[in-house]
Amino acid sequence: MAELPVEAVRGYLGRRGLAAGPVEVGLALRNLGHLVSDSTVRATVAALRRDSVGAGPLDDLLGLPGVTDVLVNGPDAVYLDRGQGLEPAGVSFADDAEVRRLAVRLAASVGRRLDDSSPFVDARLASGVRVHAVLGVVADAGTCLSLRIPRAGRMTLDDWVAGSTMAPEAAQVLHQVVASRRAFLVSGGTGSGKTTLLATLLGLVPTAERIVVAEDSRELAPDHPHCLRLEGRPANAEGVGAVTLTDLVRQALRMRPDRLVVGEVRGAELADLLMALNTGHEGGCGTIHANSAVDVPARLEALGALGGLGRAALHAQVAAALDLVVHIRRLPDGRRWVDEFRVIAQDPATGLCRAEPALRFPLAGGVVRLAGAAGLAEAVAP
Repeated sequence: MAELPVEAVRGYLGRRGLAAGPVEVGLALRNLGHLVSDSTVRATVAALRRDSVGAGPLDDLLGLPGVTDVLVNGPDAVYLDRGQGLEPAGVSFADDAEVRRLAVRLAASVGRRLDDSSPFVDARLASGVRVHAVLGVVADAGTCLSLRIPRAGRMTLDDWVAGSTMAPEAAQVLHQVVASRRAFLVSGGTGSGKTTLLATLLGLVPTAERIVVAEDSRELAPDHPHCLRLEGRPANAEGVGAVTLTDLVRQALRMRPDRLVVGEVRGAELADLLMALNTGHEGGCGTIHANSAVDVPARLEALGALGGLGRAALHAQVAAALDLVVHIRRLPDGRRWVDEFRVIAQDPATGLCRAEPALRFPLAGGVVRLAGAAGLAEAVAP
């Protein structure tokens, strides 16, 4: 079949305010001097609708089993991730203008502005897909899209073990951590599975307890009957109306939470979270980006500075508020692996905190008990 005159038909319909139905498309094709046949009309209608509904050419990718991310690095470079690392998606756009139209439409569908004066946007679509878009005015590859697909089902710790992403010994300890109301952070790199693991652990919280979650973009969906999820929002085009994570944490404290959760600790909200965990809100938790568990205290120190906490005050708060760091990493073959547990310990001489290794879980199986193992066992004992 010859190349479809989609752009010409789109312009014809748009100038006349006509819908992209079979009759209207047939009329447009005839008046534009193109051959009109049933197959041409059907294909043109499908192309027009694909470009105006959902995620356009990316829709089929979003529905593939196991896909977690779809990435567009310009019109000819579309990749997906389904657990084995990035791979070509076999999809392309006609040109950068088509990618840009899709990006602008996705942003507009959730009331966000995307143009040359505001060239990037981060939003959550009604379907739950998280979309980040950057226009070609700041990206040399052209318009770029990053789509994160929420997990369709909810995983249990048994699922993690069965999927070879967690050792059975790690699952047993995590059960105890939640039951004993220990405060913890799940650390790891981008795409390592931090949010998925945290959602699994929140599903272990007793049903009589109330969970209040604060997130920049709503991603946590734990299997729990009494979970309230608060979502931040950026400022509008006039620069007003922003709701920050700090705002949400403060409001969450007024909502009688039994467990206070910050989906991702990454800014000034850390100060409010630590103060909350030090004032009777046991069992709080969240995720944090870190290359390794040993780096978590340094990362907290940097974030604490954003919230006005000095070094000594930050470490004092961390020592009193946090018990454990659970580190998860992504292996070279794309699999996730719950790698180690570290306990937060404070040096009495300097007052500084460190993440002391407690349990490490080799890929070959079993568990390695380290210096902090005894302290961890005591902390989670019934």
